[in-house]
Amino acid sequence: MSAVRDRLQQFLAFGSLIAIFLFFSIASSSFLNYSNVTSILFSTVVIGLLALGTTFVIITSGIDLSIGTGMTLCAVMSGVLIVNTGLPVWLGVLGTILFGGLIGFVNGFNVSFLGIPPFIATLAMMLVAQGLALVISDSTPIYFNDEPGYIAISTGHLLGVDFPNAVLVLAVATVIAAVVLNRTILGRYTYSIGSNEEATALSGISVRKWKLAIYTLAGLFTGLAGVMISARLASAQPGTGIGYELQAIAAVVIGGTSLAGGKGSIVGTLIGALIISVLNNGLQIMSIPQEWQNVILGAVILVAVYADMARKRSSTV
Repeated sequence: MSAVRDRLQQFLAFGSLIAIFLFFSIASSSFLNYSNVTSILFSTVVIGLLALGTTFVIITSGIDLSIGTGMTLCAVMSGVLIVNTGLPVWLGVLGTILFGGLIGFVNGFNVSFLGIPPFIATLAMMLVAQGLALVISDSTPIYFNDEPGYIAISTGHLLGVDFPNAVLVLAVATVIAAVVLNRTILGRYTYSIGSNEEATALSGISVRKWKLAIYTLAGLFTGLAGVMISARLASAQPGTGIGYELQAIAAVVIGGTSLAGGKGSIVGTLIGALIISVLNNGLQIMSIPQEWQNVILGAVILVAVYADMARKRSSTV
């Protein structure tokens, strides 16, 4: 019965995405064209990558508020490695992703081994990452204009496919995340910890070790998002990233992952990320003021959370 409810939740989320897309297509003649659709997909890449990692964390009933500024710090680190230090692009990209993993590792260590609540631990990391990004970059952008290979990671077209590489990267990352969540021990323990952490520990599973792995995994996705956004902008902007954590968390919740833990899916998260991107894009095209865009996005999140609460109540009856 629970599986049926989860499928219904995904179906409703997908139906909402189609309805929103159709609405903006009818409301604005400039919404449904190749350039704008590409822009929506570009926006989905960054939110989607952050949301993929956050899905694992939230399924454990945790939270990660540092992914937005962590992404910014990773972008700056990419500039330092490739532009300032002169490392080859592939090595700089690898170093950036691993640096993101290090941020996640610190978060996981603070949560799992020091017992700091996830909200506090990742809030502190959010501030640390924001400050470090400004200090390392000296509050100035680092440009990749002389690194066309790096820029092509996001904006290039691999093998002539008529979509930016960034979209392909998101597609591959989504498949990998889905396989890890549904077909590996890490995925099974992620659900188990979120459903009942105490029972999981009593069954002999090292909850602290697996939580550390889960936060580290989220950090790796943050590092990849840092690469994609800096490659797309052809620069590492130390002021970007703030607010992305809220949009990523919103995408996860809208996609059906329960904030109480134990439930969630990668497909749902991808749908949630698309809903956020379509809403942002459509409201901007219709010249809706930013204040009202925030109101509408907040209302959508409230509806998603209420739906999750209603689903939980019905499952306990």
